[in-house]
Amino acid sequence: MYYLFTMKTMVTTKNMITIPVEISRRFAISPGCRLDWAPVAGSESELRVRIIPKRADLAERLRGAGARWAPERSAVAELAAERAKEG
Repeated sequence: MYYLFTMKTMVTTKNMITIPVEISRRFAISPGCRLDWAPVAGSESELRVRIIPKRADLAERLRGAGARWAPERSAVAELAAERAKEG
């Protein structure tokens, strides 16, 4: 894996780092984002950092995903009919 840029940060006495603005903008890292840190297999000096998507972003990706599997069905209409039967 080759990167077009390199940036260095320093770890503070409280083991905190600052994410460079170019990286935070490119990967949409904002306050509240969670990062998953894992060592790279076979390396003593490399880490892999993965951005854990926010639940709202995951839900947005799923919106309407079922429509391609059953385009003739309307989940909203089915739910409304089900609720009308219940009460």
